[in-house]
Amino acid sequence: MSEATEVMPKQKTHKATRKRFRLTASGKVKHRQAGTSHLAFRKTQKQKRKLRGTDLLDHVEVRRIKAALNKYSY
Repeated sequence: MSEATEVMPKQKTHKATRKRFRLTASGKVKHRQAGTSHLAFRKTQKQKRKLRGTDLLDHVEVRRIKAALNKYSY
């Protein structure tokens, strides 16, 4: 039997997850806030201000996102 046929296949990165999440150097997961893409005129200035930038993902979801990213966030 050939050596090449016994090699395990590579673990693929989930591209949709990679597009939406990013790993920090310390292993936390950053994501964009929901509710910012459109219909902003209905939101108060305070709501819009709070939605700026990125936020850290809750610890409950981190293991699943890291598995989908396979250690590569970009």
